[in-house]
Amino acid sequence: MPQICELFTRAAAHRYLAEGRIVLLGGGTGNPFFTTDTTAVLAGSRNRRAGGAEGDQCRRRLQRRSQKDPAAKRFDRLTHSQAIEGGYKVMDATAFALARETSLPIIVFSIAEPGSIGAILRGTGRGTIVSG
Repeated sequence: MPQICELFTRAAAHRYLAEGRIVLLGGGTGNPFFTTDTTAVLAGSRNRRAGGAEGDQCRRRLQRRSQKDPAAKRFDRLTHSQAIEGGYKVMDATAFALARETSLPIIVFSIAEPGSIGAILRGTGRGTIVSG
């Protein structure tokens, strides 16, 4: 990651957030059994002004049925508990549970759609909001 961006430090992240800047995190903790989903929620939950965004390179979203099912319907909003109980696999259950316990909202969206990251950051993107 050093070739792409600055290495993460909590102090720098807090400073950038205090300046009104957006902090994007990538990568994991390097610990077994902890996915990058859980890492992202852990990092986001450490700062109360933060939120989480789960960009997936597939076209999957939180849906009532499998993405392959033509009758599948995308959710606009879900609670953390509904995401866990529904067994939606876009993030692991540990990440959803940690987000629920720390009241961290998550936006699930597809990065396969051109311009989706910028749209999510502007608040105009298409995704599923998972909160409370």
